[in-house]
Amino acid sequence: MTFLVTGAAGFIGYHVAQTLLARGETVVGVDNVNSYYDVRLKRARLARLSAARLFSFHEIDIADHDALRNASVDVDVIIHLAAQAGVRHSIDNPFAYASSNLTGHLSILEAARHAPRLTHLVYASSSSVYGAGSALPYSEAARADRPQSLYAATKRADEMMSVAYSHLYGLRQTGLRFFTVYGPWGRPDMAYFSFAEAMMAGRPITLYEGGRLKRDFTFIEDIVAGVLGVVDLPPKNESEHRLFNIGNNRAETVLDLVAILEAELGRKAIIVDTPRPAADPVETCADLDALTALTGFEPKVTLNQGVPRFVAWYRDWCAQRGLTG
Repeated sequence: MTFLVTGAAGFIGYHVAQTLLARGETVVGVDNVNSYYDVRLKRARLARLSAARLFSFHEIDIADHDALRNASVDVDVIIHLAAQAGVRHSIDNPFAYASSNLTGHLSILEAARHAPRLTHLVYASSSSVYGAGSALPYSEAARADRPQSLYAATKRADEMMSVAYSHLYGLRQTGLRFFTVYGPWGRPDMAYFSFAEAMMAGRPITLYEGGRLKRDFTFIEDIVAGVLGVVDLPPKNESEHRLFNIGNNRAETVLDLVAILEAELGRKAIIVDTPRPAADPVETCADLDALTALTGFEPKVTLNQGVPRFVAWYRDWCAQRGLTG
């Protein structure tokens, strides 16, 4: 089969594309390789993917409707992972989110409905859609109409657009609400990565409310297993749209994360305590019953196991760049 993977130069997109290629699938990657974080990391991911014979790449913006439609004309499945990420970044750069997450998602839907061979569109949503007031663990049946950030609002809007397109055009779709993904080749703007960089440089890290906020940290290998689990089991009916959580079903404090980083890096964190931003929830945790019932999904990697694997990769990445890590 031929898969279009958007965000192929990104963290999750890279790992999904790599796993598909290892299965012998043909992968068409799309990414605009923007400068939201270190472009060298994105280029390094692409270089590894480009070594595979069955990988091709288009450096385009998903908001470019015509270019995206041309790239997707001969694909069987679209895995749409490209987006402008970051909850707090959306406060200062709202129009980047409108372009990538709203116009970009609409471009994907239009490309999907015109792709003659397409059988399934899988796209990334976010745990952020649950917003304020949802009971823990978050269930897909919970209300998601009180977003606490523009990022969350765009992701919920994407879900609603997908529901409409499934109804109007018979598109089989699956939306995936990711929970705090981490691991090797990760995003430098995420807490675990930025903490590691700061700790190795002797700079302070900022913790909200003493690090007591809890997150459902989910290792990248478990995320990829969940993504491919739903890819391999598309909806049976045309016009069917599904939503699933993908997480670890285990909320752990940010302070727990810092303690593991300290042990693995051999450095003590210099902590600056500050109040929680309004856009940040106190705790996140995924109800996985629906995904497990469909695919048998069970997260396997704990935070104590996953962080050392990230640190090992991080040290190697620093060594390649001639930095201390």
